[in-house]
Amino acid sequence: MEKSIKRIAVFTSGGDAPGMNAAIRAVVRTANYYDLHVFGINRGYEGMINGDLHRLDSRDVANIIHRGGTILKTARSERFKTPEGRRAAYEALQAYDIDACIAIGGDGTLTGAKIFCEEYPQIPFIGIPGTIDNDLFGTDYTIGYDTAVNTAVEAVDRIRDTADSHNRLFFIEVMGRNAGYIALSTAIGGGAEAVLLPEDKLNIEELVTRLNLGAKKKKLFSVVIVAEGFMEGGAQEVARLVNERFDYYDIKVTIIGHLQRGGSPSRLDRLIASRLGFSAVELLLKGERNIMVGIVKNEITGTSFEDAITKSKAVNDELIRMAEILAT
Repeated sequence: MEKSIKRIAVFTSGGDAPGMNAAIRAVVRTANYYDLHVFGINRGYEGMINGDLHRLDSRDVANIIHRGGTILKTARSERFKTPEGRRAAYEALQAYDIDACIAIGGDGTLTGAKIFCEEYPQIPFIGIPGTIDNDLFGTDYTIGYDTAVNTAVEAVDRIRDTADSHNRLFFIEVMGRNAGYIALSTAIGGGAEAVLLPEDKLNIEELVTRLNLGAKKKKLFSVVIVAEGFMEGGAQEVARLVNERFDYYDIKVTIIGHLQRGGSPSRLDRLIASRLGFSAVELLLKGERNIMVGIVKNEITGTSFEDAITKSKAVNDELIRMAEILAT
């Protein structure tokens, strides 16, 4: 017979994402509603190994839904990648009588949860997708993605003013690792003339051809969004390659970088995070084990850790086609 769940631990791991605090709040308040004891683990898997846990109640998560970052802090743990580290983490959880864990993070976080659950099935995990990259299979949106796009679009809006004033070509690099979700949404929302994605076939030569067409139409400026995972290089390298072939504009580069991970979460991220945190607790109580909770077509779903981290989540080809048409 399965042990009933009375004490759960929640933690954030890997890169921070706006909305993580909203998810923590939802986990704690939902657990309190069901009369469960909740413990926060500081600094992810590293804190788990160190036994750095503390009790959380509703007062501890008051007034955090609007805050960026994570009140539980976060870290990447090399020790957790070793059997010895995971053993120490398991013993620490046992010392606090933890019955289950809720992990908030990206593919590295879920990979760690998957391995841990295979070695120590006594402690089930539920994963919540917290990453601005939006690259996890099994959910339409990850926590932090919407805020990251909003931040990038706001930056593009400001840069367009300068580009227009000075007849400039701006290459704007956005985050997203090897996924182009942020770049594509930013390009559409910011009205960019082109977007360079890891998933798309558009290359430097084709970009130069497109920019030349714009120059012939007497376009006064252009903005190109570059995903950091673009295979021919980041914005600096793309600008260099284009400058060798095209000198109509004064070329400038802006790398938005970690600004996209900070700041107050958007309304949508707060809603998504709250739904996922609430559902993670309820799924645990219904007997679900070792899955990532997600939202697909506005419905709560569960996806195995294996599928969430190994299956690819394709960028929408129709959105790429639309972005190309709208940029002409």
